[in-house]
Formats: sequence, C-alpha cells, structure tokens
Amino acid sequence: MAFKFGARDVLGFKVLFSLAIMYGLMSLLVHSVLYTKFIEPLGIDAPLNRFSEARAIEHVRVLSEEIDGRPGLKEAARYIKAQLEMMKERAGPNFRIEIEEDVVGGSFNMMFLGHSISLGYRNHTNIVMRISSNNSQDTDPSVLMNAHFDSTLDSPGAGDCGSCVASILEIARLTIDSGWVPPRPIIFLFNGAEEVFMLAAHGFIRTHKWRDSIGAFINVEASGTGGPDLVCQSGPGSWPSLIYAQSAIHPMAHSAAQDVFPVIPGDTDYRMFSQDYGNIPGLDIIFLLGGYYYHTSHDTVDRLIPGSMQARGENLYRTLKTFAESSKLKSAHERESLSSSDDYNDDRAVFFDYLTWFMIFYSRRVAVVLHSIPIAIFLIMPFFLRMLNVGLSCAFAAFFDFVKGMILHATGVVLAIIFPVIFSILRLLFSSYGMNWFANPYLAFLMFIPISLVGLLIPRIVCRLFPLSQDVEVLKMSREVLSDEARFWGAFGFYASFTLAYLVAGLSGGFLTFFTSASMLLAWIAFYLSVKFSGHQSVRSTVIYVIALIPSLTYSVYFGGCLAQFLIEKMGMMGAVPPPYGYYIPDVVVAAIVGIVTGWCVGPLIPICGNWLARSSILKFLVHLSVIALALSSQFFPYSRDAPKRVVFQHTFLTTDGNQIVDSSYDFSVVDSNSLLFLFKYAPEVAKELHIGPEFSFDTANMSNQQTFMALFPVSFLFSGSLKFPASNDQILKQYKHFPHLYTTTPQVKSNDGSRRVYLELTLGSLEEIWVAVLNITGPLSSWSFADNKLPVPETAEGGPPSYILRLTGTSHENWTFWLEASNSGDLRVDVAVLDQVLVDEAKKLRRLFPAWADVVAYSSFLSSYIF
Repeated sequence: MAFKFGARDVLGFKVLFSLAIMYGLMSLLVHSVLYTKFIEPLGIDAPLNRFSEARAIEHVRVLSEEIDGRPGLKEAARYIKAQLEMMKERAGPNFRIEIEEDVVGGSFNMMFLGHSISLGYRNHTNIVMRISSNNSQDTDPSVLMNAHFDSTLDSPGAGDCGSCVASILEIARLTIDSGWVPPRPIIFLFNGAEEVFMLAAHGFIRTHKWRDSIGAFINVEASGTGGPDLVCQSGPGSWPSLIYAQSAIHPMAHSAAQDVFPVIPGDTDYRMFSQDYGNIPGLDIIFLLGGYYYHTSHDTVDRLIPGSMQARGENLYRTLKTFAESSKLKSAHERESLSSSDDYNDDRAVFFDYLTWFMIFYSRRVAVVLHSIPIAIFLIMPFFLRMLNVGLSCAFAAFFDFVKGMILHATGVVLAIIFPVIFSILRLLFSSYGMNWFANPYLAFLMFIPISLVGLLIPRIVCRLFPLSQDVEVLKMSREVLSDEARFWGAFGFYASFTLAYLVAGLSGGFLTFFTSASMLLAWIAFYLSVKFSGHQSVRSTVIYVIALIPSLTYSVYFGGCLAQFLIEKMGMMGAVPPPYGYYIPDVVVAAIVGIVTGWCVGPLIPICGNWLARSSILKFLVHLSVIALALSSQFFPYSRDAPKRVVFQHTFLTTDGNQIVDSSYDFSVVDSNSLLFLFKYAPEVAKELHIGPEFSFDTANMSNQQTFMALFPVSFLFSGSLKFPASNDQILKQYKHFPHLYTTTPQVKSNDGSRRVYLELTLGSLEEIWVAVLNITGPLSSWSFADNKLPVPETAEGGPPSYILRLTGTSHENWTFWLEASNSGDLRVDVAVLDQVLVDEAKKLRRLFPAWADVVAYSSFLSSYIF
C-alpha cells in the first residue's frame, strides 16, 4: 500500500516523531528511576553511620549461597543470632539489648488464595532482638521491623527474602554503631516460617511477651530482586503512610496499590500484624521488580538489582527513626482508648510519590473536596463560557457538545484497549505459542502501542466534523475552535468522571486521574493564551500545550510503565486456565494493560495534537508498524535463562501400611498458558526420557487431577493440564524404610448423641526433608483438636464431597497426635499427602534434562488414604 503525503501529512509525521522522541526520553528516565540507576550503592568500607548495600549483600551471600534456603533454616537462624550477638557485644553503655530465640507453635484457620484451610505448626524459629535505652520498660510502646529468613521450595531466596533479612541486619548494626539510642524500643523480628502461610509471624503476635507493646511495624518483603521498595499496604489509619511520606529518602508509595493488593494471589506477614490478629498500624514494603526470579532457583545474589538495597535501607532507617520518635506511637492498650481518633480509624489517606523524588500526601477529607473539583469545573464551565455572553440556551448547547466530546474521548480510550486485544488474538491464531513478549517485554510495547494509538485516533478520523449543537453564527466563533474546545472539555470530563468514581467507590487511586485532569486544565490555559499570539492551529500553540503536560505525562509513563513491567513478569506464575481460552488470556491481559497505559499516557494530548495526528496516512503507518512488530515478535522464543518458564515436577508415591508402595509416577504441571505439550516439544531430551512421541496429545495422555498435587494445596489450583507418567519405585524402597502412615491410637469414644471421637497419630516415617503434610478429611466431621476446635469452611473440589483441609508443618521427632469427631457413624475418610524435598537419583537425572530456560520445582510426594 503506497503512502501519499501532503503538507499536513508531513507536519503530522513531524509531530508524531517528536512525540515519540519525547516519550522515549521519558521512558529512559523512568527506566533509570525504576532500576535505581540514580542510587549509588555504598561499599563495604562505607562509614559506620551509613547504611551500606555492600555490607548487606554479604549477609545475602551467606544466607543464599553458604546456607541453602529451606534445608538450612537452623543454620540461618544460628547465623542471624550470631550477628546480633556480635552487635550486642560492641554496643555502648546507653543501650539495653535483648536477644531471644523463640520457638513457636499453634493452630488456626484462614482463607488463602480464596480457599479455606486450617494450619497446624510446631517448632518454627523466631530470632528477636530488642534495642532500647537503659531505662526502658517492657511495656513501653515499641516499633517492630519484620522479615522472614525461610525460602520456598528449590529457591536460594536471595531476593525473597535474604535481601530483607540482610537489610534489617544492616539497620540493626547501623542503629548501634551510629550511637543513636532510640527514644522508644525497637524490635527486630527475623521469622522462620512465612512461606508456609505466615506461621512464625502468627506465633509471635499470639504468644510473645512484647506483642502488646508494639505501636507500629514495618514488614519488609520481596516479590522480586529489586527496584523500588513499594509500599503496597498501609494501615489501619493514615498515620503509617504519613510517617513514610515524611521520612523516606527515595519514596515509592501510592495508595492505588491498596486498591488492587487484595485481588493479587498472595499474602505477607502484614496480614498477621495488621489485619487478622494484631490490628497494629504498619507498612508493607515490597521489592517490586525482578519477578522473573521470584520463588525460583534463579533467585540468587547476582540477580539483585544494584542500588535497590541501598535505597531500601536508607528509606527503612529513616522511617524507623521517625516511628520511634513520634509522640503518636501507642501500645495496644493505648490504641484501644484512642480507637475513635483520626489517627487510628480505618480512613485511608491519598498519597503517591513522583518518580521516587518526593511524596504528596493528603487526607481523605481533603480528597473529598479536591477530587470533586474537576467534575465541578466540567459541569460549570459551559455556563461560565456561554451564559453571560449569549444566554442559557447556548450554555446548554455547549454542555451537550462537551458531553459529546467526552463520549468520543471515551470511545477512543476503549478502542485503544480493544484494538491491541484483537491483534493479540490474531497473532495467536497463527502462532505455535503465546507469551512471546515474556522474555523480551519491549516486544509487548512495540506490538501494541502503535495499534492502540490507532484506536485513540479513530474517533477523531470518523468524526472529523464534530457534531456541534452550538450555533457558529450566534457565537461568532469558527467551527474548528468550537470543535477543539468541545473535544478538550470532553476529555477533561472523562478524567474528572473517573476521579469522582474512585471517590464514590471509597478507593484511594483517584489521584491518578485527578493529576491528569488538573494538568490538562493548566495546559489548556497555556494553550489558550498562546492561541492569542500564534493562532488556533499553529504548531507553536500545540507545543505549548504539550510542554505544560510533560510533568503529568512523565508520571503516567512512570506509573504505567511500572505496572506493565510488573504484570509482564508476573504472567509467568499467575496460573494456567484450561484450554482453549487459557491459551489466549495472558496475551489478552498484557495487550489490554498496554492499551490502558497508552490511553492514559497519550489520551490527554489527543484533543489538541489530534489536529495533526488524525491523518489516514499516519493511521496506515501505525497499522503497518504493528503488523511488522507482530510478525517479528513471533520469531522470538518466549523464555530464556533470565526469564524462565516455571515447571512443577512431582515424583508421586502411593503408599499403604507405612512400608509398601502401591504405585509410582512422575506428575508434571505448569502455571502459564504454554502447556506441557509446548514444554515437551522444545525439551526433546525430556520427551525422549518419558517416551513421548510426535503424536502425543492431551487426548491420549494420562491426566493428573487436583488430588495428586494435594501437598501444594491451594497453590495447586493454579495448575492446568497436568500429566502423569509411569515411574519406577525401586530406589525409594532403598532410600526409605518407612513412609508416612496414619493410624488410631486408642479405641473410638462414642457419645449418647451418636457422635464419635477418633484418636489418631500421624507418623512421617523416615523421610529426610519434609516441607508439609496435608490432610484432606471428608465425611461427617463435626469437630477436631485443631484451631480451638473450630473447623474451617469446607472445600468442594471437582464435584466431590465437602472436605476439610489441614496443613501440618514443623520438624520434630515426635508424631502428630490429634482427634477427629464425627457427628454420626458414617465413615471419615482421611487422604494424606506429605511433601519431601529429597529426590531419588532417577528423578534427579530427569530433572537435569530440562533446558536452561525452564525452572523446575521438583520434590517427592507420598499419598495415602484411610477410612475410620
């Protein structure tokens, strides 16, 4: 298709390329900010009164390399305690330092990933350090800083959460070596069981002698290996976020995160301290980027993003000091008496950082007024512009035009989302795999931004002659001026309406569209003044309008770019939806997000710049660009060593009587849209070992059900299209003499009402490295000895009967003893799954055959069933 250019086309392309350069420079700035390029990490020889990233990384190196993740929990606890003891030895006489090793146990019910579960635990270790002045009391209000030193299956845990532990160790050292004696006690909690559903934090907040003294807390977490340390959750009340806003040196926090965090599949210890049990004001601060390596074997020291720990440490230390010095720090008893005050209610403030340079914070009350102003301006403006000069009827006509402009702008934004989604689906119809952007995120932007711009501009092309309700002759204004005015105020009204919607919904993310609408108003004033000197459709006036919007557009690129990158990284572990729809979902989601971000970042320019960009030649160019990007992107493989595909490999053993193997199999699953068929196609050595031929398909294969992966409940609900292959059981019989077994210890006790109580004991056999034991109980269960005799909400899976899920964790030579109570004489069925991290040699060999672009979580699972 040939391009024919006129003078207006040439000007349009100049404007397009100028904007492309502008957004390119913004993107470079944002990339440097997000990946902490402006932060200079301090070396190992940095002054002792400064936080040093190099010193902290040495702790990470020990915890993740010299001590091997989960199997090294005892060694990690000893290392942390030894470091704290060395700090205590060199502390000055003004300090009072207490160090404890606390072993916790308990049982409780919770909802996790939307599923009900009961948790029983024992022998999990917490290392606690309390730094205070000599005259402090145990009841003095204190500040808690928490991080966990356990890691997940098969992960060294450098980012999650060795970096967190190392940061707190360096902050504890800094507190002592700087000579700053905190006016209120500071408690450093290093907990040893977060990855198994926040158990150690639960044990601390339920049993420790200092729990009621805690007046504020900071939970340090990681969803990746670096980048800005985002405040994802804050509360209850607005005080914690205000403290952060006042103290953080490189702040990254926005209240919009709290609107979306509840729907993200995951939780942190923040839940234990602030929501379920403690009701303590606090902050949940999380490394956001580097999610490719989160919970994988690639979470190593060399993956940590330079500068990230330096920025985090400086932020945490300043925030910790501000908390400790605040007169509003109150113990649990004092908070109860102040429950009705502004500082301790559930009212959420509005706050956001600007490129980590500074923070803006205002209360909900201020937000009610401030966020109502744009919609008020939108409603008043047509009457302000027309009624005094030409009367009420013209004012209403102007209002109708503004509403038409809003509808057209909304249509453009919707099309900016729909067009990339359509293109993503079309690409998948001709491609053998999805998620080609996963290892190369820039491909998503190259594919979807141009076609998203087409969607934004389509309404301007279709309605080149704006359907005015106003009378041009009466107003003595040109049609072009009135049309552009209506388009601008329509776009302004669109963002103002969203700001109001956020406010009415009680959400805290309204600052996003408020900032946009406020900036558009200032840009329009600048544009209006420029028009008087340069003319209505001059390039100079357009440039003035764009320049006035640069601060707002830069923030949009910052926020939107961070959101898109975070989402792209997390698409590799968000769970697989069954085919055929599951194949399309990740690409559709990423395309939609890129469309939303493009609409938000470019939309405010369209009312003015649309005069230059809404040309058929430009639209053809953008469509061609998208088609070329789609074609080129299909040549890229979706995974790499730096962006691995996550694979679950379970060696399953069906056992009976504690010493017999009934069956053995290899069970595989994945957690993204590219199925196991894709994996075996591009991993030929694995396919050969499993005797998978070219005709292999899901129709002829043996499928694994949810029950097979019960040891990972409820994470197993993220799996789809799981496959089973036969395996030998000879080696496991040589490795272990006894397998997990459940049996009765005493005769059943029957009551007059027909109920009966069964006393049971679970032995875990001779297994070497147990992660968890999961019991699935079905039948007329009415009570049990766990969770204060309270049953969780029953689960129903795959059309089966209601069941109760119990997870048991914690090392001990003793067996688990408990009782179950049935309401009648019906059978109680107990299915047991025990996860052992040790593999037999054959399974290890198979695991090594997987390519470098696949990260394999491998373990053994022992399944058995019992009727009582």
